[in-house]
Amino acid sequence: MAATDMDMAGLQRRLAEFAAARDWERYHTPKNLAAALSVEASELLEIFQWLTPEQSARVMADPETAHRVRDEVADVLAYLLQFCAVLDVDPLTALAAKLERNEVRFPVKGPEERPDPA
Repeated sequence: MAATDMDMAGLQRRLAEFAAARDWERYHTPKNLAAALSVEASELLEIFQWLTPEQSARVMADPETAHRVRDEVADVLAYLLQFCAVLDVDPLTALAAKLERNEVRFPVKGPEERPDPA
């Protein structure tokens, strides 16, 4: 089954099965998963660390760098999904709730309230 054919719950099950088959569940505490998530996010950031904004916008044009970006994105998502599973957090529900709060906190400004781009 292709990963693109799986839903969020399916991916979480697959990650849990992968960890269980290797007896890694004992290491998958919220603290350890949060730390691993931070490390993987830092590894993603490392790819962009010394690039100019223009270079960073073209990073996917280089096949080797694009592969590294995709791998780090996968690692970040994997640890986030495992973290959410351990704490019984639905990531899509959490994101929707956060977006709703941000829409209230940061209302769209009318044209007269927006800064002049000049």
